[in-house]
Amino acid sequence: MKRNTLFLLITLLLSLTISWLVADKVVETKLSEAIAGGDLERSSIVSAAPGATHRTVIKTEMGDFSDAAETAVHTVVYVKVVKRAAKGPSSIMDLIFGFATPKDQVGMGSGVIIREDGYIVTNNHVIAGADQIEVTLENNKSYPAKLVGTDPATDIALLKIEEDSLPAIALGDSDHLRLGEWVLAIGSPYDLRSTITAGIVSAKGRSLPNYDGQYRVESFIQTDAAVNPGNSGGALINTLGELVGINTSIISLTGSYAGYAFAVPVNIVKKITEDFIRYGEVRRAILGISMTDITDSMARQFNLKSMEGVYVAEVQPNSAADKGGIKVGDIITEINLNRVRNGAAVQEQMNRLRPGEQAVITAKRGGKQIELIVSL
Repeated sequence: MKRNTLFLLITLLLSLTISWLVADKVVETKLSEAIAGGDLERSSIVSAAPGATHRTVIKTEMGDFSDAAETAVHTVVYVKVVKRAAKGPSSIMDLIFGFATPKDQVGMGSGVIIREDGYIVTNNHVIAGADQIEVTLENNKSYPAKLVGTDPATDIALLKIEEDSLPAIALGDSDHLRLGEWVLAIGSPYDLRSTITAGIVSAKGRSLPNYDGQYRVESFIQTDAAVNPGNSGGALINTLGELVGINTSIISLTGSYAGYAFAVPVNIVKKITEDFIRYGEVRRAILGISMTDITDSMARQFNLKSMEGVYVAEVQPNSAADKGGIKVGDIITEINLNRVRNGAAVQEQMNRLRPGEQAVITAKRGGKQIELIVSL
């Protein structure tokens, strides 16, 4: 009896060992075939540590960004601004004892060539108050720049230099950016021109505290790519070399990079720059509502499955929203079939529209989904 039991145990152990070896060989063979066939490019097989439960893991290496970087870097420029100092004495003491000649203030930032005929986008705060603007290309040629238009609400400005056949960047689609997607920041931090850093998309639809009370249109792309003073107005690109945002600000206690950088989505930039070129000003549609982001208590109160969308707290009389049928208590979830997660996303969608255009508003009212067409 004991011999039979021992024989059965040995047979079972041998069977399990053979099965394990066969399965392992099959997995490695399948993976090798996939890699050879190009399905798992730049991949490797990582085995478990000795004594651990055996498993095979596919480890994919980070992609090569060199093509995207080399293409886009030629479209990013260095922007130098000069603010003329006031001439003459500033007080009675200056009149008595004389005064030192004040010095001009010089600032710098970055910009991106968006059209071959010399149109360059940058940040409003880079050129605000400038008496003279100079643009230096990646090939070190410098040109005086004319200010075409500026929009403090989005922190976007458009410049023009007199030159043709410039290398213009390809414009991407910021709506298609995914969390965790690799991006590159290109600019001139600390006067280090044509500097490229890499990071991922950390969040979308971010808004920042508004300390000055001025009107803002904010739906930032947040990234952990290193951005420092001088990067403002520079390019945020995807791995195809397409522009997906304009780097505009950082959050830091020191004024230097601390892991949090923000960019204006290119889909906002497109509309603002088109308005400057076509009309000489930004033409912004107004919906006419006051809104709040959905909170946890609101989600429970209205029996919502998620906290995406905005709650309409007020509708201005005779506004586009009022005439279009939007009511207090509606929860707006989409604008023109684009999901809006919060108030920043609503601002972004509305900022793409002009007066006279229409918006399809999807909302929840009384537990039902409704669709309204609003003329702006």
